[in-house]
Amino acid sequence: MQTKTLKIGTRGSALALAQAHETRDLLIKAHGLREENIEIVTISTSGDRIQDRPLAEVGGKGLFTLEIEEQLADGRLDIAVHSSKDMPTFLPQGLHLSVFLEREDPRDAFIGREVKTFLDLPKGAVIGSASLRRQALIHRARPDIKVINFRGNVETRLRKLADGEVDATFLAYAGLKRLGLGHVATELMDAKAFPPAPGQGAITVESRIGDDRVDALLAPLNHLPTSTALACERAFLGSLDGSCRTPIAGLATVSGGRLQFHGMILLPDGSEVHEVTGDGALSDAVEIGQDAALRVRKLAGPHFFTDWF
Repeated sequence: MQTKTLKIGTRGSALALAQAHETRDLLIKAHGLREENIEIVTISTSGDRIQDRPLAEVGGKGLFTLEIEEQLADGRLDIAVHSSKDMPTFLPQGLHLSVFLEREDPRDAFIGREVKTFLDLPKGAVIGSASLRRQALIHRARPDIKVINFRGNVETRLRKLADGEVDATFLAYAGLKRLGLGHVATELMDAKAFPPAPGQGAITVESRIGDDRVDALLAPLNHLPTSTALACERAFLGSLDGSCRTPIAGLATVSGGRLQFHGMILLPDGSEVHEVTGDGALSDAVEIGQDAALRVRKLAGPHFFTDWF
């Protein structure tokens, strides 16, 4: 039994803390540890502090992990717990995403103030969203809808919605469920028509490469179907040089010993969309994602990508 204290780094939002506690509880169960063996360390990140601008303007998704990864790299933390969809495809040297917990429902949840479904919104309604992917999907289906930047944690966004700042918003259903707020969703979006972000719904643990003690502790937590699906999705994202500046969607599912993938790229205004699918053996997850990225690039043509920046 390990008795040395394990330090888990996390952001300070209610959702981030819920994910850290879920990871801690799984470690306790897997190894017979006591709560005092595991310390959860809350870290304020640049992404949390900057609320008045879109992430694309100030540095991207890495702002949610920078300060945490600094402490992980220098040994002040043993592991860091993240939402997989927030993780850049390229990590700091010496760090890796070592395990993925079993994925929750990856779909987006629509939350309407006066109407229950997205398509029932009146013409000219206002939706709040900070996600370029969601913004592009909204514009694709409803060009008449106005979308405004909507930063903040889950509770902040729900408060802004209740206060009438917007008519509706979209949030990850997995996050709502982890916070015991699944009931606030008024519609769950179809994953084919309104595909999620790569990694959405999955918790990942980041650790130092070659840390044998931590590797042994984390190994029982890895959910193989989830890690296989995420390998595909992150390969798709990485091959497209995906960041928060690029509207990219992708979802891999594992069934019957096979992996199926559906990916989508969009112009930010939703005026042009290209979709791709893939299927293959679980052992080929990375190659399926990379191949899908190559094929969708050819479908879109070089002009498509120059418009992203």
